[in-house]
Amino acid sequence: MNVELRQLRALVAVVEAGTFTDAAASLDVSQAAVSRSIAALEHALGVRVLERSTRHVALTAHGTQVLAAARRILDELAHLQRIAEQSRELRVGYAWAALGKHTRRLQRAWTGAPLVFVQSNTVSAGLSEGTADVAVVRRALQDPRFETALIGTEGRCAAVATDNPLARRRTVTVADLARYTVAIDDRTGTTTLDLWSPGPGPVAVRATHGVDEWLTLIAAGQAVGITSEATANQNPRPGVAYRMLRHAPRIEVWLAWWRDSPPAGLADLVRLSRAAYGSSARP
Repeated sequence: MNVELRQLRALVAVVEAGTFTDAAASLDVSQAAVSRSIAALEHALGVRVLERSTRHVALTAHGTQVLAAARRILDELAHLQRIAEQSRELRVGYAWAALGKHTRRLQRAWTGAPLVFVQSNTVSAGLSEGTADVAVVRRALQDPRFETALIGTEGRCAAVATDNPLARRRTVTVADLARYTVAIDDRTGTTTLDLWSPGPGPVAVRATHGVDEWLTLIAAGQAVGITSEATANQNPRPGVAYRMLRHAPRIEVWLAWWRDSPPAGLADLVRLSRAAYGSSARP
């Protein structure tokens, strides 16, 4: 039996994302590569792990057992990577924008092992995948393997094409955006349709799979978006105008780490991150 890690990663990604297309986006590979990895895994094991249809992907009975084993193996590998790399640098994962304008302030104040920010457009911002020791997240993590600490809050911005009439305003509201197609990354983004409740929602929603795709759609005038002010600070793009969003709930920003393996210097990292956010941070 010759099972490869990329095959196990593909299985976990398909189950978590729900489709081969979204799994490919999260792994930054082609959909065909994901399909080949799943097929190779099934061939190596001699059993089917997924039932596929044009609209649905589900685990088989064998697949449920294989998934549990795959997660254990990948977790152990991630743990080994953290042990090996912890002494060299502290990797901070993020999906979209790290800490925005506070990123540089934190880097200047940090005196421990080199602080390296790494982008990973996954729910855990690189923790599950072993590419980060600590992660910046703006959505609640339900995974009991991780511990979190609130470090601050951020305002929301609207993102529109520079030739959109809304770009001539200083501020906008969610109601102003409702007549446009809204681009939403429902895996790692911070925008949900609840922002329009109880009023009418947007005329259409366009699913995206990361900040670059999101910005490209907006610059082309094919959609508008809502995001954290950190995105506006860290991801300027020709053709895209960011405008502060009025009367919208602020976004909570958290640091997350493995509950059973907190990195060295964690307490200082939390303290300095809260100091960087200043008055928007609370215990």
